[in-house]
Amino acid sequence: MDILKKFLAYVSVEKGLAKNTIQSYRTDLTMFGKFLASRGKDLDAFSKGDVIDFLERLRDRAYSTSSICRMISSVKGLSKFLLMEKAIQEDPTENLQSPKRWERLPKALSLEQVKEVLSTSGNPAASGRKSVAAALLFRNSAMVELLYSSGLRVSELVTLRLEDINFGGGFLRIVGKGSKERVVPMNHRALEKVKRYISDFRPALLKKRYSEYLFVTGRGAPMTRQRFWQTIKAFGKQLGIEISPHTMRHSFATHLLEGGADLRSLQKMLGHSDISTTQIYTKVTVDRLKKVYLEHHPRA
Repeated sequence: MDILKKFLAYVSVEKGLAKNTIQSYRTDLTMFGKFLASRGKDLDAFSKGDVIDFLERLRDRAYSTSSICRMISSVKGLSKFLLMEKAIQEDPTENLQSPKRWERLPKALSLEQVKEVLSTSGNPAASGRKSVAAALLFRNSAMVELLYSSGLRVSELVTLRLEDINFGGGFLRIVGKGSKERVVPMNHRALEKVKRYISDFRPALLKKRYSEYLFVTGRGAPMTRQRFWQTIKAFGKQLGIEISPHTMRHSFATHLLEGGADLRSLQKMLGHSDISTTQIYTKVTVDRLKKVYLEHHPRA
C-alpha cells in the first residue's frame, strides 16, 4: 500500500474524518505528489524547500489564499503521519507560515438583505400544498431559513434527520466535521417553518415513501449538497443578490458578533475546532464599523 493510501486509511478509520475532508486530502496530496514526482521524489521523502516551491507554483497559477491554506493543512497532516510512522525524523512543515487569510474575508449579507431573502422566499398558498412544485418551493425556503437561523454547513444541512430536531427544546443535534457532535439552537421562525414543512409539504415529496432525512427531493431521496448549491444560487439571482450556503453561514456568524455574542459561544455553534478560525469574523465586523464611520462621519 503506498503512503497516500495508508494516510487516507488512517484519517478515515482512526481519526474518523468526514468524507469531504478525506476527499480534500486526496486531491491536495495527489497534486503535491505529482509535483514531487517531477523532481524525482515521493510523498514520504520531501524537504521544506519542496513544500515552499510547491506553494510558490500555486501562487504563480493564481490559486486563492483559501486553497493554498488548505493545501498547507493537507501537507502538514501528512507530515505528522509520517513522523508518527517513523518514516521521517524531522517535520518539513514545522514553522511553515501560512499566507494571511485576511486577504479574502467571508462575504456576509446585511441584515436588510437577509430579511429580503427570507421574506420573499417561497410561501405557497394553502390550495397548492399538495403539489410537488409547491412542496419544493417551501422546502427550499425552510432550508434557507434554517441555514441562517443556525449557521450550519451545507453538508450538515442536507444530512439532517428528523430525529436530530428537538422541537420542545428548540435545538438541533449536529454531526459535523470529524464526526463531532454539537448542539445548535434555532429560532422560533425557523422552528415553525420546519414544522410546517414536515406537516404540510414533506408528504407530497415522499408520496408515502419513508426517509429518515429531513429535506428530501421530489423522488423522495435525500437532498444533495450540489443540488442545494444550485438552488440557492438561482434563488439569489432572482433577487439580484449573490448568495451561497457559505454566505448564509457567514451572515449568521457576523450578525451574532455584531449583536454582542462572545467568540467562545460562536465557536461552539459553528463547530470550529480552533477559535482562530472563528476570529476571522471579528475582522469582518471591524471592517463594517470602519465603512460606516467613513460613510457617515462629517470629517472622515
